[in-house]
Amino acid sequence: MTSPTPATSGPGPGTSPGPELLGTRLRHLLDVLDADVAAVYADLGLPGFRPRYTPVIRVLAARGPSPIRDLAAAIGVTHSAASQTVAHMVKADLVTLAPGADARQRIVAATPKAERLLPILDAEWAATTAAAREFEAELPYPLSRLLNEAFAALERRPMRQRITDAAAQAAPSPPVTAAGTPRAASPRWPR
Repeated sequence: MTSPTPATSGPGPGTSPGPELLGTRLRHLLDVLDADVAAVYADLGLPGFRPRYTPVIRVLAARGPSPIRDLAAAIGVTHSAASQTVAHMVKADLVTLAPGADARQRIVAATPKAERLLPILDAEWAATTAAAREFEAELPYPLSRLLNEAFAALERRPMRQRITDAAAQAAPSPPVTAAGTPRAASPRWPR
């Protein structure tokens, strides 16, 4: 399977998009990477298996049944993202959910189907890790290190605050709503 190439439209002929398309390009990169890993799963006889399932199954294999919050922390995603992944995995008969110690907690456990997949998933994980190292070696700066630094920078000062500050500096006039009425003071957006 070939990976889609980035669109050529952007800021101008012969130029690469800059920070104005950062989120779009990061999503595209993730889509390209996920599509290729999903194609590997299909090659292994697992069509429809999503790359985001493997970390969950591996954590459950290592730790046993776990609350969604613990899974989220172990794989480095938000509770909401882990919950959505688990919901898909329940439908695919890869995990089950049981009530936890309180009404808000749900405990995730791997099903026998997921446990039977572990040898395949472990082999794929090792191959994907090796391929990721090779990919990063071709880059002038390791993507994993850059992501860690990006997350740290956003913890220090979230993107929302950066956007609000930039808007305040760029637009001295008071903002208005779509109906033309004045909007609350912050952030200041041009008319």
